[in-house]
Amino acid sequence: MKALISIPELAGLVSEQQATEMLMRPVAGVPLLLRTVLTAARAGARDVLLVVPAAMSDGFLKKLLAQVSQRRVRIELIQISEFDPQECSSWIILRRHLKDEFLWLPWNWATTKRFLVNLPVVDAPSVDWTKPAYVTPREVDRDITSSPISPSEGVAVTSPKSVIEAERFLVANSGKVSDGIHTSFNRRLCWPLVRLLSHTPVTPNAITFGGVVVSILSAIAFAHGTYPWSVLGAFLFYIAGLFDEMDGMLARITFAESPSGTWLEGMADGLSYVLLFGGVTIGLSRHYGHIAILMGIVLLIGLVLALVTTSLQRRRATTPDRPNEYLSRFYQLLEKDSGNWISRVVRQVQAFQRRGILIHYIVFFTVIGALPLVFFLATLGAHLTWILTLYFNHRFFPHSSRSEMKTTASKLKEAV
Repeated sequence: MKALISIPELAGLVSEQQATEMLMRPVAGVPLLLRTVLTAARAGARDVLLVVPAAMSDGFLKKLLAQVSQRRVRIELIQISEFDPQECSSWIILRRHLKDEFLWLPWNWATTKRFLVNLPVVDAPSVDWTKPAYVTPREVDRDITSSPISPSEGVAVTSPKSVIEAERFLVANSGKVSDGIHTSFNRRLCWPLVRLLSHTPVTPNAITFGGVVVSILSAIAFAHGTYPWSVLGAFLFYIAGLFDEMDGMLARITFAESPSGTWLEGMADGLSYVLLFGGVTIGLSRHYGHIAILMGIVLLIGLVLALVTTSLQRRRATTPDRPNEYLSRFYQLLEKDSGNWISRVVRQVQAFQRRGILIHYIVFFTVIGALPLVFFLATLGAHLTWILTLYFNHRFFPHSSRSEMKTTASKLKEAV
């Protein structure tokens, strides 16, 4: 699929500096036109066709192409004088470039992938050219064509005030479709800080490491074993959970997502669990002695097994360049397998073991003085997790398991 973005004629009539100020004003830390191009690519456009005024500054175009090439997006420039999408004559030059349906995206429209992929397909006479649309050169049955995107699903950036509105929109929609109500609540708390961080050099990975530091402080507080220290540890763990939300939100709105960042976040999550229950084990051992230590060892074994098996499942369920699609892919497999009662049950309870809700559990049970109960439930849940993960690995990815076993066996033979 191709995406078509047209730069207004005015940008070719001003100086290079004025064109840069107009087209490349930062929106959540990313230049506006670059954001539009990257959003189109994220929505599935393999090629981006950029229509620019014939009088456009070569210096500006070179800078734009340099920034786009760093993001590995294929872009094609076509210089046309006075391009007007409402005029049929303007499309004659583009006819050979746009043979099938394409994504029309206004150069100043700030939106997200989620809203673009759900756009209806419309024919050219039905398009509101001030908003995004999937356009087809063929005639479309009006009965199956709904109206294009609504104002609530994007913001046209035309002024400093609209920049603020666009940033608020992008941050508010930086979550995932699979987010539950607790995760959505956590993200709302993070909105102002994420918007602020998008204008700083702070990276998502730096936020991830910050969350690990807060998790260490939480574990130290729990290790004291007294009620006030445990409550402090619970709230610190909640804050660490907010860090976990912020790194992903910041990565999405600044286009800083990467496979390594996804794996780093997963490792940080696992480490935070180990730190949490390690600290809780030490704290409870001050009251319950060796029984708490034994339970802690059993829990930590379950945690390690759960982390290892889920990491293997992530590798099997996703491609190397998109490990962030693991949960959505796994949910799809569970829904397709709804005839199996285990899949149905796991799909219904899956959201309740996410970190976004776990941090609420920890705070609640700690405040009411029922930390041993959540400790027991966590032990049970950790072992159920790795057992069910192995079950679904065998059920959904049998060929991957066999190929991995063959690869491991061949490596052992070579070593021998």
